[in-house]
Amino acid sequence: CPWRHVTVSERRTAHDFAASLQELADVHYPEAERIRVVLDNLSTHTPGALYEAFPAPDAHRILRRLEAHFTPKHASWLNMAEIEIGVLKRQCLARRIDNRGCLEREIAAWERARNASGAEIKWMFTTEQARAKMGRAYPNTVPRDPRAKES
Repeated sequence: CPWRHVTVSERRTAHDFAASLQELADVHYPEAERIRVVLDNLSTHTPGALYEAFPAPDAHRILRRLEAHFTPKHASWLNMAEIEIGVLKRQCLARRIDNRGCLEREIAAWERARNASGAEIKWMFTTEQARAKMGRAYPNTVPRDPRAKES
């Protein structure tokens, strides 16, 4: 079931990122064995962020449950997170919101409505079509024949 959660922070630091992952693991999915997280390639989105923010045992406890899926660097128009951020901008942030409290309330209301609606992003093309358009971002993963000679 599609679910999104938006956190408002002052900055986009490694510590902010680590705190979001800890919240995801400990608050939203405390019983989950595996949590799949779709991430963009922001420099703070690394396992090291957790080790910077927390003692090593805590960082390891969180990381062992996470399965990171990074979006292609050169195909952001295919990125579900980017599409969802665009929806958030159009539906919620298309006006000036002058204080953090109001911003947090507006985003929380949008999040509740969006999650309740069950909105999903439906891909309209196949992996093969994505490879044809963005070959570098979606390389062909057919195993190479080990008997074939290098050219």
